[in-house]
Amino acid sequence: MTTGWALSLLALLLTAPGCKSNSPEPTDTTTTTPPAPPAPTPVLVGSTLIGEYSTSTLAGRVADIPLVGSLVRFPIKVYRLTYNTTNTDGKTITASGALLVPAAPQALPVISYQHGTLQPDEEGRAPSYYSSGSELWSAVSVLASTGYVVSAPDYIGYGASKALPHPYEHGPSLASASADMLRAAREFCKKENIAVNQKNFLLGYSEGGYATMSLHKLLEEKYATELPVAASAPGAGAYHKTAFAQYIMKSEQPLNFLSTYVWVLDTYNRVYGLNRPLSAYFKEPYATRLHANPFSSVPNKASELFAEPFRQAVLNNTDAALAAAFKDNDVYDWKPTAPVALFHGTADDYVPYFNSQDAYNAMRARGATQVQLKPIQGGNHFTSVATYTLQAFAFISQY
Repeated sequence: MTTGWALSLLALLLTAPGCKSNSPEPTDTTTTTPPAPPAPTPVLVGSTLIGEYSTSTLAGRVADIPLVGSLVRFPIKVYRLTYNTTNTDGKTITASGALLVPAAPQALPVISYQHGTLQPDEEGRAPSYYSSGSELWSAVSVLASTGYVVSAPDYIGYGASKALPHPYEHGPSLASASADMLRAAREFCKKENIAVNQKNFLLGYSEGGYATMSLHKLLEEKYATELPVAASAPGAGAYHKTAFAQYIMKSEQPLNFLSTYVWVLDTYNRVYGLNRPLSAYFKEPYATRLHANPFSSVPNKASELFAEPFRQAVLNNTDAALAAAFKDNDVYDWKPTAPVALFHGTADDYVPYFNSQDAYNAMRARGATQVQLKPIQGGNHFTSVATYTLQAFAFISQY
């Protein structure tokens, strides 16, 4: 997959003009060379080798999936990286992630892979543990072995930062933690003489899809030179937080994801300094139960869970502070430069399909010419994962 890229890059280097010219030196002393941009501040703190895995081992992990094992090309090494990033309160903290490095002879592109939702009791599935229950263990490891260096952030609240609360579905910190992990990954590769090229691909599904979209936006706004995006393929993310909140509050049918939406509201209540009692959001006895255990079971109907004044405030857009929090996390309405493929199951019962449709419409309206909408017909939030994985890999391989 990447051999063609390496050969093209090599051909470009061989045919490009040399750095030193035989032409006479210019005599116009008024011409000055602009100063070089300042070097990026290092973020890498440390690294540990987790293990080395042969091609047969990697193929064995996907033996139950027809043909996928045949994609394996190179053995990989997996490292745990620690790095500095910024928490939601602006303070510098140490975070962590996993780095997958194939033993390939050519300079490789880098993928930033953002994982999906992990409950606090699923801490051991965070990327830096590289456990058999993690998203990295099988398909993503096979992807790395085809010729990609994979950077996989744990996010704040897992791994090295597990003592901190995870800012669930908080776009700015998901993006910054992922960007700083990507910076740390490239620092590590430079330090260890691991050849990587300038291409950065972004992948992730569910919370990972939302994190991927947030990361793409941040990279184009802040790191366009240092970390240029080659292409991104976010899957099933809740990009339109404002519309999603209104969708929930007006729904009369059962919604199986309300327990995780409680987590979203708790995060925004804390991060944006609203600091309201839970009774401002939830009816009793659920407000009291959630105060004791934020992950206790709740009803699956909005009318039974949410306090009526709160529901009406969201529906009528009369809660200015909360509306501002939702808007700060809306990441559907902007103009990407790099190619984007929006994958989403049309029957998604956790993150409604309109999130990707709204993003596609808004981006096209802003003049984005390289954005595609990739509906997974009839797929729900879980049955769409395999299709997303295969089609997203195929999408980035074009670039």
